[in-house]
Amino acid sequence: MAETSPVRTELPRHPAAAPLAVLVAGAAGVGYLYGTDPHEPGHLLPACPFRFVTGLLCPACGGTRMAYDLMHGQFVSAWLDNRVLLLASPLALALLARWIVEGLRGRRWRPELSPRVQALVLAVAVTWTVVRNVRG
Repeated sequence: MAETSPVRTELPRHPAAAPLAVLVAGAAGVGYLYGTDPHEPGHLLPACPFRFVTGLLCPACGGTRMAYDLMHGQFVSAWLDNRVLLLASPLALALLARWIVEGLRGRRWRPELSPRVQALVLAVAVTWTVVRNVRG
């Protein structure tokens, strides 16, 4: 007797489901972070695994403090927490906004970065990691 595979019926997921879920999760994170000072110990915010293992700052280290400082109008402190991430934040927010808009229009969208852009992003991340760890 031939073996048959089980029939999987999947409900079609609306293209806006994933970006809206990311938006809701982000809003929940922002709500928690707004009242939780990451500059102080004793909170439930995760530590950087790269820094835990190596003792070095990763390209995103300081991002949580940066977001907290931005929400509280401390722009200079946010700049000192992580300059590169602060400069990249508007692009990340624009990409999220585009993903949401396209999803609400019923279209699936995902950014496609050329190999050159991917190499540029990697080079910036590596350079930023080296610079911030060498300068102390």
